[in-house]
Amino acid sequence: MTSTFDLQKYEISVPHLVRNAAPARLYEEALRYESGSAISDMGALVVSSGPKTGRSPADRRIVGHEESEANIWWGDVNLKLTERTFMVNRERAIDYLNTCERLYVVDGYAGWDPAHRLKVRVVCSRAYHALFMNNMLIRPRSAELDSFDDPDYVIFNSGRFPANRYTSEMTSATSINLSFERGEIVILGTEYAGEMKKGVFSVMNYLMPLRDVLPMHCSANQGERSSLFFGLSGTGKTTLSADPSRQLIGDDEHCWSEEGIFNIEGGCYAKCINLSPDKEPEIFRAIGFGTVLENVVYDHETQKVDFDDSSITENTRAAYSIDGVSNAAVPCIGGHPEHIIFLTCDAFGVLPPVSRLSPAQAMYHFISGYTAKVAGTEMGVTEPEATFSACFGGAFMVWHPAKYAEMLADRIERHESKVWLVNTGWSGGGYGSGERMPLIYTRAIVDAIHDNLLQDVECIEDPHFGLSIPTCCPGVPEKVMFPRNTWSDPTEYDQAAAHLTQLFRENFRQFESGVAPEIIEAGPIDG
Repeated sequence: MTSTFDLQKYEISVPHLVRNAAPARLYEEALRYESGSAISDMGALVVSSGPKTGRSPADRRIVGHEESEANIWWGDVNLKLTERTFMVNRERAIDYLNTCERLYVVDGYAGWDPAHRLKVRVVCSRAYHALFMNNMLIRPRSAELDSFDDPDYVIFNSGRFPANRYTSEMTSATSINLSFERGEIVILGTEYAGEMKKGVFSVMNYLMPLRDVLPMHCSANQGERSSLFFGLSGTGKTTLSADPSRQLIGDDEHCWSEEGIFNIEGGCYAKCINLSPDKEPEIFRAIGFGTVLENVVYDHETQKVDFDDSSITENTRAAYSIDGVSNAAVPCIGGHPEHIIFLTCDAFGVLPPVSRLSPAQAMYHFISGYTAKVAGTEMGVTEPEATFSACFGGAFMVWHPAKYAEMLADRIERHESKVWLVNTGWSGGGYGSGERMPLIYTRAIVDAIHDNLLQDVECIEDPHFGLSIPTCCPGVPEKVMFPRNTWSDPTEYDQAAAHLTQLFRENFRQFESGVAPEIIEAGPIDG
């Protein structure tokens, strides 16, 4: 019997439709119909995303429409697409979905604050994708599903079917298209589930500033007050926010409104390469029934996952519901943050493990968003490379970075939040010669920040960036606090620092016309 449900409005009709299914049903569907799927010894569903094991930012497009065009920061991040090409790709996606024997529909919310949440519907051909979004969206209660009606946004995930590379404005067989006016996202040519998650985040990054709500690429937790952790994938947002002494609000995407902060998502998407119960116990314990383990290697006899095996990709992932975190704050809402921590993975080994930022420095480093792309997070990245990503999430920012920076500066001032720069990257040398900052030291630094132990510590000004470096921190050797002291040849450190300051200056030129002079002056010191 053909099920039409409300997909008929999208001109989709298939023999079997599985709508808002429980995880157990989606396990059954994946094991029966998707080759390569398995159940791990931890109870998680092991899946493969195919050739694409990371995001494809060069293939992301936004429709240029008169209603939104003037608000969008067009360029290398936000690539423009005509409405006609969007409709061509949309029809291609719909045609593919109509060829499928079975489809899956997931309805959920983006945003824990009911005043600002969006209704999202996912239409996809893989049970893996449905289970992933069942975890990443906020699951409506039964009564809410009964009255869900028309969503604000629909994702048509036809990732198993390629885009036509000869279609105007296409550069490959992969295409992720977003139309704010239609409220639709179309995915072709990639089965990597993270494209759906980040598609929703892009929508929130556009819509929330229109409501005077700041969207942020950060994790968050809370003790007596909340803290934010900004940073790109691989810098430690998920790891450091998973703190047994604090409640987890969320690991990746949040908003800051007049009432406080709230998580956008219903789950976590943690990198799990080299995951162990000793180093990251909260994440390890969260993996169980209902979790999607993406692109991991496992023993086909014991079903045991080898988290150290990167033969498929460095970007192995675990997607699990926030309910699986023992100390999660549900509903995932918190007050105005006391501390804001910018995480950077410095591949040059130049930046100190922790420094205190002035308001102007906070804006400079927020707009700069310096880090290193970590292997596997994006297609084609095989080892860390220095990069700048505005607002620590430039790939998802839709407005000009200055828009988000002004909103953040306003909130920092009004709520007297303290801002810190924490380097989780290399020490004693750059990538290839130094070593990654030990996690135990970074955790000690974050603990000291939360306990307000660094607030009154004597600081020394860094000669290259003008950063205020605390002279000591409980649990961290004093030598480590000053990166020049960790290099075997201090002269080589000075050369690396001079090079990095030049990279900062070159990158920031693109923003200088849109920011205040005091922010520009808060950058590297001329040597």
